[in-house]
Amino acid sequence: MLLARSISLAVGLLIGVGASQLPEYAQQYRQRLGGAVDELRNVVATFDADSLRAGLSRAAGMERLRGDPDAFVQGRAQQMDANIARMERLQSQQQALASAGPFSRIALMLRQFDPAVARGAYAAFEPGLPVSSEGFFAGFLGFLGGGLVFHGLGTPFRRKKRVAAGL
Repeated sequence: MLLARSISLAVGLLIGVGASQLPEYAQQYRQRLGGAVDELRNVVATFDADSLRAGLSRAAGMERLRGDPDAFVQGRAQQMDANIARMERLQSQQQALASAGPFSRIALMLRQFDPAVARGAYAAFEPGLPVSSEGFFAGFLGFLGGGLVFHGLGTPFRRKKRVAAGL
């Protein structure tokens, strides 16, 4: 019984520490998201400037690329379409994260994450000491959830012991 409680406590602490890192990861994700948005803005602005120098709007420049018989040029048009769509999607996510409250940011990030930004944030992730209210709260929920789940998994075994002992 004491061993099970000790293991439950250890599992709860381990999961609590892991969960407390969610706000730090979300912060690093937002920083990467900002970098991705800035880079995509630069790519789109360069295309817009090139189109303007040719006397075209962005839409007219895209139509010219799409209408070119060269498959390479058409591929560049598809890439540019993808860049513009991704920039708009990431800008929207960036604005939503900026206006969200501290606890909503984690949920928003998990619902709308960009796989490339998430991988980059994970690859460069450095754990941080959870000193924010959201870090403490996430750690506490992880501790409770981890301990309760582990404790719950042991319930069938404790019942068998009591039945076998005649309790």
